[in-house]
Amino acid sequence: MKDLKHVAWTAIVLLALAGCRKEKEEPAQLSFDYTTAQDNATADDYFNDMMQQVDGAATDEGLRDTDDPCAPTVTIDLGAMPHTMTVDFGSTNCTALNGRMRRGVLFVTFTGAYGDPGTVITITPQNYYVNDHHVEGSKTVTNMGENTAHQPYFNVTVDGTITAPDGSWTATHHSQRVRTWTGGSDTPMTWTDDAYTITGTGNGVNRNGLPYTMAITNALHVNWGCPYITQGTLTLTPQDLPTRTIDYGNGTCDGTFTVSVSGYTFTVTIG
Repeated sequence: MKDLKHVAWTAIVLLALAGCRKEKEEPAQLSFDYTTAQDNATADDYFNDMMQQVDGAATDEGLRDTDDPCAPTVTIDLGAMPHTMTVDFGSTNCTALNGRMRRGVLFVTFTGAYGDPGTVITITPQNYYVNDHHVEGSKTVTNMGENTAHQPYFNVTVDGTITAPDGSWTATHHSQRVRTWTGGSDTPMTWTDDAYTITGTGNGVNRNGLPYTMAITNALHVNWGCPYITQGTLTLTPQDLPTRTIDYGNGTCDGTFTVSVSGYTFTVTIG
Protein backbone atom coordinates (compact mmCIF):
# COMPACT_ATOMS: atom_id res chain seq x y z
CA MET A 1 0.00 0.00 0.00
CA LYS A 2 2.86 2.34 0.85
CA ASP A 3 4.43 1.71 -2.58
CA LEU A 4 1.10 2.38 -4.28
CA LYS A 5 0.71 5.70 -2.45
CA HIS A 6 4.28 6.61 -3.39
CA VAL A 7 3.60 5.93 -7.08
CA ALA A 8 0.37 7.95 -6.95
CA TRP A 9 2.03 10.97 -5.36
CA THR A 10 4.92 10.75 -7.81
CA ALA A 11 2.48 10.83 -10.72
CA ILE A 12 0.68 13.86 -9.25
CA VAL A 13 3.96 15.73 -8.78
CA LEU A 14 5.08 14.93 -12.33
CA LEU A 15 1.75 16.16 -13.75
CA ALA A 16 2.05 19.35 -11.74
CA LEU A 17 5.59 19.92 -12.98
CA ALA A 18 4.48 19.29 -16.56
CA GLY A 19 1.74 21.88 -16.10
CA CYS A 20 4.25 24.40 -14.78
CA ARG A 21 6.56 23.76 -17.71
CA LYS A 22 3.67 24.31 -20.13
CA GLU A 23 2.74 27.59 -18.44
CA LYS A 24 6.33 28.74 -18.72
CA GLU A 25 6.74 27.58 -22.30
CA GLU A 26 3.64 29.29 -23.70
CA PRO A 27 4.77 32.87 -22.87
CA ALA A 28 8.22 32.03 -24.24
CA GLN A 29 6.67 30.89 -27.51
CA LEU A 30 4.58 34.06 -27.65
CA SER A 31 7.72 36.11 -27.08
CA PHE A 32 9.06 34.91 -30.44
CA ASP A 33 5.75 35.02 -32.30
CA TYR A 34 5.76 37.46 -35.24
CA THR A 35 2.03 37.47 -35.94
CA THR A 36 1.77 41.07 -34.76
CA ALA A 37 4.53 42.11 -37.16
CA GLN A 38 2.85 40.26 -40.04
CA ASP A 39 -0.55 41.85 -39.39
CA ASN A 40 0.83 45.37 -38.96
CA ALA A 41 2.95 45.09 -42.11
CA THR A 42 0.04 43.76 -44.18
CA ALA A 43 -2.19 46.63 -43.07
CA ASP A 44 0.55 49.20 -43.75
CA ASP A 45 1.15 47.70 -47.16
CA TYR A 46 -2.50 47.52 -48.23
CA PHE A 47 -3.38 51.04 -47.06
CA ASN A 48 -0.25 52.48 -48.74
CA ASP A 49 -1.18 50.64 -51.92
CA MET A 50 -4.71 52.05 -51.69
CA MET A 51 -3.31 55.60 -51.76
CA GLN A 52 -1.14 54.72 -54.75
CA GLN A 53 -4.18 53.60 -56.71
CA VAL A 54 -6.09 56.79 -55.90
CA ASP A 55 -3.10 59.00 -56.66
CA GLY A 56 -2.60 57.34 -60.03
CA ALA A 57 -6.29 57.63 -60.90
CA ALA A 58 -6.44 61.32 -59.95
CA THR A 59 -3.26 62.19 -61.82
CA ASP A 60 -4.51 60.53 -64.97
CA GLU A 61 -7.88 62.31 -64.62
CA GLY A 62 -9.67 59.01 -65.04
CA LEU A 63 -7.53 57.72 -67.90
CA ARG A 64 -5.32 54.70 -67.26
CA ASP A 65 -2.80 52.82 -69.36
CA THR A 66 -4.75 50.30 -71.43
CA ASP A 67 -1.83 47.87 -71.04
CA ASP A 68 -2.54 47.69 -67.30
CA PRO A 69 -4.42 44.39 -66.77
CA CYS A 70 -5.90 45.79 -63.55
CA ALA A 71 -6.94 49.24 -64.80
CA PRO A 72 -9.99 50.41 -62.83
CA THR A 73 -12.95 52.43 -64.05
CA VAL A 74 -12.53 55.94 -62.64
CA THR A 75 -15.36 58.44 -62.20
CA ILE A 76 -14.69 61.99 -60.99
CA ASP A 77 -17.38 64.50 -59.94
CA LEU A 78 -16.17 68.08 -59.45
CA GLY A 79 -19.68 69.53 -59.19
CA ALA A 80 -20.01 69.19 -55.43
CA MET A 81 -17.82 70.08 -52.47
CA PRO A 82 -16.09 68.03 -51.39
CA HIS A 83 -15.41 66.55 -54.81
CA THR A 84 -15.81 62.79 -55.23
CA MET A 85 -14.07 60.06 -57.16
CA THR A 86 -14.72 56.32 -57.46
CA VAL A 87 -11.96 53.91 -58.44
CA ASP A 88 -13.71 50.68 -59.41
CA PHE A 89 -11.70 47.48 -59.95
CA GLY A 90 -14.80 45.39 -60.60
CA SER A 91 -16.44 42.59 -58.63
CA THR A 92 -13.95 39.86 -59.59
CA ASN A 93 -10.22 39.79 -59.02
CA CYS A 94 -7.94 41.49 -61.52
CA THR A 95 -4.20 40.91 -61.33
CA ALA A 96 -1.83 43.86 -61.78
CA LEU A 97 1.53 43.65 -63.52
CA ASN A 98 3.23 43.23 -60.14
CA GLY A 99 1.06 40.21 -59.32
CA ARG A 100 -1.20 41.96 -56.83
CA MET A 101 -4.90 41.05 -57.02
CA ARG A 102 -7.61 43.64 -56.37
CA ARG A 103 -11.38 43.88 -56.56
CA GLY A 104 -13.98 46.30 -55.25
CA VAL A 105 -14.26 50.08 -55.08
CA LEU A 106 -12.28 52.91 -53.51
CA PHE A 107 -14.58 55.86 -52.79
CA VAL A 108 -12.74 59.17 -52.43
CA THR A 109 -13.70 62.65 -51.28
CA PHE A 110 -11.29 65.55 -51.80
CA THR A 111 -11.45 69.31 -51.21
CA GLY A 112 -8.84 70.33 -53.78
CA ALA A 113 -5.81 69.23 -55.75
CA TYR A 114 -3.47 66.76 -54.06
CA GLY A 115 -0.56 69.22 -54.21
CA ASP A 116 -2.48 72.18 -52.76
CA PRO A 117 -1.87 73.06 -49.10
CA GLY A 118 -4.99 72.45 -47.05
CA THR A 119 -6.46 69.77 -49.31
CA VAL A 120 -8.10 66.92 -47.40
CA ILE A 121 -8.49 63.53 -49.10
CA THR A 122 -10.50 60.71 -47.51
CA ILE A 123 -10.46 57.20 -48.98
CA THR A 124 -13.10 54.66 -48.00
CA PRO A 125 -12.87 51.12 -49.42
CA GLN A 126 -16.18 49.51 -50.37
CA ASN A 127 -16.28 45.71 -50.74
CA TYR A 128 -12.57 46.10 -51.44
CA TYR A 129 -10.12 43.19 -51.45
CA VAL A 130 -6.37 42.92 -51.94
CA ASN A 131 -4.98 39.42 -52.48
CA ASP A 132 -8.41 38.26 -51.25
CA HIS A 133 -7.97 40.05 -47.89
CA HIS A 134 -10.97 42.24 -47.06
CA VAL A 135 -9.79 45.83 -46.44
CA GLU A 136 -12.18 48.08 -44.48
CA GLY A 137 -12.02 51.46 -42.76
CA SER A 138 -10.74 54.83 -43.93
CA LYS A 139 -7.59 56.75 -44.73
CA THR A 140 -7.45 60.56 -44.46
CA VAL A 141 -4.61 62.56 -46.00
CA THR A 142 -4.22 66.30 -45.26
CA ASN A 143 -1.76 68.46 -47.21
CA MET A 144 0.16 70.51 -44.64
CA GLY A 145 2.19 72.59 -47.13
CA GLU A 146 6.00 72.51 -47.13
CA ASN A 147 8.43 71.66 -44.35
CA THR A 148 11.62 73.60 -43.61
CA ALA A 149 13.38 71.69 -46.42
CA HIS A 150 10.69 72.93 -48.87
CA GLN A 151 9.27 69.43 -49.28
CA PRO A 152 5.49 68.93 -49.31
CA TYR A 153 4.27 66.87 -46.38
CA PHE A 154 0.98 65.34 -45.29
CA ASN A 155 -0.66 64.24 -42.08
CA VAL A 156 -2.10 60.76 -42.59
CA THR A 157 -4.59 58.95 -40.35
CA VAL A 158 -5.64 55.34 -40.89
CA ASP A 159 -8.40 53.49 -39.05
CA GLY A 160 -8.94 50.10 -40.59
CA THR A 161 -9.26 46.35 -40.43
CA ILE A 162 -7.86 43.49 -42.49
CA THR A 163 -9.79 40.20 -42.63
CA ALA A 164 -8.30 36.91 -43.82
CA PRO A 165 -9.38 35.48 -47.20
CA ASP A 166 -11.21 32.63 -45.44
CA GLY A 167 -12.72 34.96 -42.80
CA SER A 168 -10.96 33.14 -39.97
CA TRP A 169 -9.43 36.27 -38.42
CA THR A 170 -9.57 40.06 -38.41
CA ALA A 171 -6.81 42.46 -37.33
CA THR A 172 -7.32 46.15 -36.54
CA HIS A 173 -4.90 48.91 -37.47
CA HIS A 174 -4.71 52.57 -36.42
CA SER A 175 -1.91 54.96 -37.30
CA GLN A 176 -0.98 58.63 -37.24
CA ARG A 177 1.76 59.41 -39.74
CA VAL A 178 3.63 62.26 -41.39
CA ARG A 179 4.35 61.49 -45.03
CA THR A 180 6.98 63.65 -46.74
CA TRP A 181 7.07 63.93 -50.53
CA THR A 182 10.79 63.46 -51.17
CA GLY A 183 10.75 62.76 -54.92
CA GLY A 184 8.52 63.62 -57.86
CA SER A 185 6.75 66.66 -56.41
CA ASP A 186 8.19 68.77 -59.22
CA THR A 187 6.57 66.51 -61.86
CA PRO A 188 2.90 66.56 -60.71
CA MET A 189 1.56 64.95 -63.89
CA THR A 190 3.89 61.94 -63.58
CA TRP A 191 3.02 59.85 -60.52
CA THR A 192 5.34 56.89 -61.17
CA ASP A 193 8.45 58.81 -60.04
CA ASP A 194 6.99 59.74 -56.66
CA ALA A 195 8.83 58.81 -53.48
CA TYR A 196 7.94 59.37 -49.84
CA THR A 197 9.29 58.91 -46.36
CA ILE A 198 6.93 58.11 -43.50
CA THR A 199 7.26 58.72 -39.76
CA GLY A 200 4.81 58.35 -36.89
CA THR A 201 3.13 56.01 -34.44
CA GLY A 202 0.19 53.64 -34.25
CA ASN A 203 -1.52 50.79 -32.48
CA GLY A 204 -3.75 47.85 -33.21
CA VAL A 205 -4.98 44.40 -32.25
CA ASN A 206 -3.53 41.40 -34.04
CA ARG A 207 -5.48 38.42 -35.42
CA ASN A 208 -5.27 36.65 -32.05
CA GLY A 209 -6.78 39.56 -30.10
CA LEU A 210 -3.45 40.81 -28.72
CA PRO A 211 -3.15 44.65 -28.51
CA TYR A 212 0.10 46.31 -29.55
CA THR A 213 1.72 49.72 -30.02
CA MET A 214 3.99 50.80 -32.87
CA ALA A 215 6.59 53.55 -33.41
CA ILE A 216 8.66 54.25 -36.54
CA THR A 217 12.32 54.62 -35.51
CA ASN A 218 13.87 55.25 -38.94
CA ALA A 219 11.68 56.71 -41.68
CA LEU A 220 9.92 54.17 -43.90
CA HIS A 221 10.50 54.57 -47.65
CA VAL A 222 7.75 54.18 -50.23
CA ASN A 223 8.41 54.42 -53.98
CA TRP A 224 5.45 54.56 -56.31
CA GLY A 225 7.03 51.99 -58.61
CA CYS A 226 6.86 49.38 -55.82
CA PRO A 227 3.80 48.17 -53.89
CA TYR A 228 5.84 47.51 -50.72
CA ILE A 229 7.69 49.53 -48.09
CA THR A 230 11.31 49.13 -49.13
CA GLN A 231 13.37 50.62 -46.31
CA GLY A 232 13.17 51.83 -42.69
CA THR A 233 12.68 50.42 -39.20
CA LEU A 234 9.98 50.42 -36.55
CA THR A 235 9.30 48.87 -33.18
CA LEU A 236 6.22 46.84 -32.21
CA THR A 237 5.38 46.13 -28.59
CA PRO A 238 2.62 43.54 -28.03
CA GLN A 239 0.93 43.74 -24.64
CA ASP A 240 3.08 42.11 -21.90
CA LEU A 241 5.63 40.84 -24.44
CA PRO A 242 9.11 41.97 -25.55
CA THR A 243 9.45 44.69 -28.18
CA ARG A 244 10.08 43.56 -31.75
CA THR A 245 12.25 45.52 -34.20
CA ILE A 246 11.05 45.46 -37.81
CA ASP A 247 13.59 46.17 -40.57
CA TYR A 248 12.39 46.60 -44.15
CA GLY A 249 15.88 46.29 -45.63
CA ASN A 250 18.05 48.39 -47.92
CA GLY A 251 15.57 49.51 -50.56
CA THR A 252 14.91 46.32 -52.51
CA CYS A 253 11.31 45.86 -53.67
CA ASP A 254 10.83 42.27 -52.48
CA GLY A 255 7.89 42.34 -50.04
CA THR A 256 9.95 40.99 -47.13
CA PHE A 257 11.15 42.33 -43.79
CA THR A 258 12.96 40.97 -40.74
CA VAL A 259 11.68 40.73 -37.16
CA SER A 260 14.22 40.81 -34.33
CA VAL A 261 13.16 39.88 -30.79
CA SER A 262 15.12 38.68 -27.77
CA GLY A 263 18.25 38.06 -29.82
CA TYR A 264 16.52 36.12 -32.62
CA THR A 265 15.76 37.32 -36.16
CA PHE A 266 13.10 36.01 -38.57
CA THR A 267 12.39 36.88 -42.19
CA VAL A 268 8.72 37.46 -43.04
CA THR A 269 6.96 37.83 -46.39
CA ILE A 270 3.98 40.19 -46.59
CA GLY A 271 0.74 38.31 -47.19
